[in-house]
Amino acid sequence: MTDASPVIRLRGAGRTFGGHRALHDVDLTIRAGERVAVLGTSGAGKSTLLALLNGSLEPTTGSVEVFGENPALLSGPRRRMLQRRIGSVSQDLALIEQVRVLHNVNAGRLGQWSTPRALASLVWPRSLGVVRDALDRVDLGWALHERTERLSGGERQRVAIARLLVQAPELVVADEPVSSLDPVRAEGVLGLLGTSPAVRTLVVSLHQPELAGEHCTRVVGLREGRIVFDRPAADVGDTALHDLYALT
Repeated sequence: MTDASPVIRLRGAGRTFGGHRALHDVDLTIRAGERVAVLGTSGAGKSTLLALLNGSLEPTTGSVEVFGENPALLSGPRRRMLQRRIGSVSQDLALIEQVRVLHNVNAGRLGQWSTPRALASLVWPRSLGVVRDALDRVDLGWALHERTERLSGGERQRVAIARLLVQAPELVVADEPVSSLDPVRAEGVLGLLGTSPAVRTLVVSLHQPELAGEHCTRVVGLREGRIVFDRPAADVGDTALHDLYALT
């Protein structure tokens, strides 16, 4: 279910790295409550697009608005307030490998805590019940006190998802959040992101079109930095997917 409020609005947004144009004049609006999948080959610009959406990257051309504000124009405190409303899963996961899992999951609460409380939590961990519940939901309840570096790649990916559930952001931007998971766990994680009340609006990049069709209501196809289709998931057929992934 969506409402009329735009969460994200891109107008002619482009991004260049050196002499390489990663995104070309993208126009995109995502409204509150939508579940949007971004599909495309490696190098299509998916990660660049999602980095624009979560404010970690600024466009070279055009504009990006998130919750009605341009992140590039915000002062430090206002930018941090905006970032608290956004939950991200990047391909590098942004976990601290040397600490216990519970501290990485609790990092989802840092935007809600004062600095003294956050520092104290490193010695006397807070909200263990909330953390344990989030880990249980991604089948990692046993790992609460494990050191993060001892987990497999797929387990670390699920720790990052648990951190999102604890944060409960208004917008989740997830860059290939199931790339290291087996098919059963991938289904479970996307089902959790797609149905959890803690995730209000979701934008997720995927390599698996079948998962996009099952867990998202809208699909954006990206090729060579350009949107080639943007339609309801039910309307994305084999021809559109063949053209999206076909070799040039």
